[in-house]
Amino acid sequence: MIEIKELHKSYKVGKNSLHVLKGINFSVKEGELVSIMGSSGSGKSTLLNILGMLDEADSGSYHLDGVQIKNLSEKVAANYRNKFLGFIFQSFNLINYKNALDNVALPLYYQNVGRRERTDIAMSYLEKVGLADWAKHLPTELSGGQKQRVAIARALAGQPKVILADELTGALDTRTSYEIMDLIQQINDEGKTILVVTHEEDIAEMTKRIVNLKDGIIIDDKKVNQVKAMANV
Repeated sequence: MIEIKELHKSYKVGKNSLHVLKGINFSVKEGELVSIMGSSGSGKSTLLNILGMLDEADSGSYHLDGVQIKNLSEKVAANYRNKFLGFIFQSFNLINYKNALDNVALPLYYQNVGRRERTDIAMSYLEKVGLADWAKHLPTELSGGQKQRVAIARALAGQPKVILADELTGALDTRTSYEIMDLIQQINDEGKTILVVTHEEDIAEMTKRIVNLKDGIIIDDKKVNQVKAMANV
C-alpha cells in the first residue's frame, strides 16, 4: 500500500541546510494500523507531509497503492489526495459555518458526487460514528470528542485507501482519547489502512505497529499486542 525507499528531505534555514529525513525506508501493507512516534524535531511531521502529498522529498521514492508520487502539479496532487487519502487532524479542521452533515459530505463534493447521494453517504458515516442525531449541529455546538468523530466520518466518506491521523487525540482528555482510539480500532478491523502520528505512548500502544523516529531516522519498528482502547479507563 505504502512503499518508501531512501527518502531524504532537507530545508534551508538561513544560509544553512537542515537535514530532516535521512534515508527513510518504510512500508505499510493494506489493512495495517501503524503509529509513527517521535519527539519534536524527529522528522515525523515532515514524513507525514510527504505521505500526505503536502510536501515532496529531495530524493528517494514514494509509491502509494502502486502509484509513484513524484513531481506532481498542485492540481494532480490535490486529485490524488482526494482519491487516496483521508485526513484527521488534532484541531479537527471542521468548517464552523457548516453543520456536521455538510462537513462530512465535503470530500464527496470534490469527487463530483450529486447532492442527494453525498447527503445519504454522509449520514451513513455519521451513523457509523454514533452522531446521526447531531447531523444538523454546527461544530461550535459539539464537544471535542464529537468534533473528532465528525472529522473521522469526513475522512471515511470519500472511501480513501489510507487514513492519515495527525495527533488525533492531542486536544482530547484521556477518556475521550480512548473512545476515539476504540473507534479507530473498529475502522481498522474492517480493513482500512490507518497511520497515526502521535507523541503519546499509550495511544501508540493501541495500534498494531509502532515506528519510532529520532533525528530523521527510524530507530525502531515493532509490532505490538494491540490494547483495546477502553481497557484501562
